[in-house]
Formats: sequence, structure tokens, C-alpha cells
Amino acid sequence: MTAEYLSQRAEQHARLLASPDEDYMNEEQLEFFKGYLLDLKQRTMLHIDELKQQLSSPPELSDEVDRAQYEEESRLSLRIMDRERKLLPKIDQALTRIARKEFGYCLETGEPIGLARLFIRPVSEYCADVKLLHEGAEKHFYDE
Repeated sequence: MTAEYLSQRAEQHARLLASPDEDYMNEEQLEFFKGYLLDLKQRTMLHIDELKQQLSSPPELSDEVDRAQYEEESRLSLRIMDRERKLLPKIDQALTRIARKEFGYCLETGEPIGLARLFIRPVSEYCADVKLLHEGAEKHFYDE
């Protein structure tokens, strides 16, 4: 990503954040997030392919320390690839919500998720309060 691209993205973020609350998830915002999600999907798929290529051609390592380091790096790459693979359906679901004009609203309460949260995690399905409740319930469930 170029500095110019990042600058344009920051300007767009600022402009969208300055929108009045009653304009929440207007056409401009939906188009922005559609482009953002399509770009994220493409970058994620490219990164997964790069990781697969790296893992499919391991180097010749005779030193045990080098081999151990390579195995650890491979393990981390597999974890990253798995996380990114799980992100792809979430991106598709978010794109479907955009097409239905349901994007940006909590699936549980129907309340706006908020632009700031969506800029950070564009696949968010829940507002911050509901997400905190879900995480608290998960923690409570796993602690017992």
C-alpha cells in the first residue's frame, strides 16, 4: 500500500466519521465498506496463497537449530493461514449484509454497531455491548 492510498483512506475515514448520525449506513458508507471488504478479501486470499507456497517448498536444513526455527515459523504460518481462512466466510457474510442493506447493525439488538468499530473490524456482527456480553458468557462457561 502506498502512502497516497493510506492518506486517501484516512481522509475517507474522517469524512465518513463526520457524517451525521441520521446518515448512518447511507449509500456512500455502504459502498465504502463494500470496497473495503472486497479489498480485504483479495489481500487475505493472496496472503493465504503466499503462505501455502512458502510451506510447500521447505528449505534444506541440516542444522537442528535452523530446522527447529523453521518448524516454529511453519507452525505460526499455519495458525495465521487458519485464522485468515476462517475470515473469508465472515467477509462474504458481511458483503451479503451490505447487499441486503443490513450491514452495520447488531444482529442481536438491531442497534448501530458504529463506524469506528467497523473501521477496525469490518466483519463485526454485534455492537460492542453485546459482544462484551458474549465474551463474558464464553469466559464464564469455560471457567467452570
